[in-house]
Amino acid sequence: MKNQQEMPKIYTRTGDHGMTSLASGHRVKKDHPRVEAYGTLDELNAFTGLLQSEMEDGIEKKRLTAIQQRIFIITSNLALDDDSSSRGHRLPSIIQKDIDDLEMAMDAIQNQIPSLKHFILPGGSRTASLAHVARTVCRRSERQMIRLAEQVQIEPLMLQYINRLSDYFFMLARLLIHQKGLNEQYWDAHFRSQEAQDDK
Repeated sequence: MKNQQEMPKIYTRTGDHGMTSLASGHRVKKDHPRVEAYGTLDELNAFTGLLQSEMEDGIEKKRLTAIQQRIFIITSNLALDDDSSSRGHRLPSIIQKDIDDLEMAMDAIQNQIPSLKHFILPGGSRTASLAHVARTVCRRSERQMIRLAEQVQIEPLMLQYINRLSDYFFMLARLLIHQKGLNEQYWDAHFRSQEAQDDK
């Protein structure tokens, strides 16, 4: 067997003063919009992994692993800047099929759950709640990517994928509730009025 190169130590001490390196080696502040964008995607990937670990074996559990791979693709691409030294990096990219797969998954879920006629409250079960957490972090990732896109060019398919992904997490949350035989809790627009009546 060939000797594998030993991984460097996890700590480098180079970020002790609030700076970090992009894939090109270019140093930026840790709150740079690019770092915020790919850092939030990393957070999303962690929550996706937590959700995946809590789910029973099945199509959607396997799909979440594939989704994690795609989130990592976007994270890696955002870590590249326009510096000439970064242009030699060859990374995979999001393709139209990735987006199509999410849309087909949502169509399949739609056929398994009741039609949605009211706003629902996030929750109902642990796995459904985790799916809602992933959905909200995904939305935050999208907002930060859009903010970054005002400064640099971002591949449109990456933005489209993250937009679809938040919708998928919402649909997945509903599916998980339905599979447990639980009822979704609807938002009550008259909650305040009822609360006032209960206080009398």
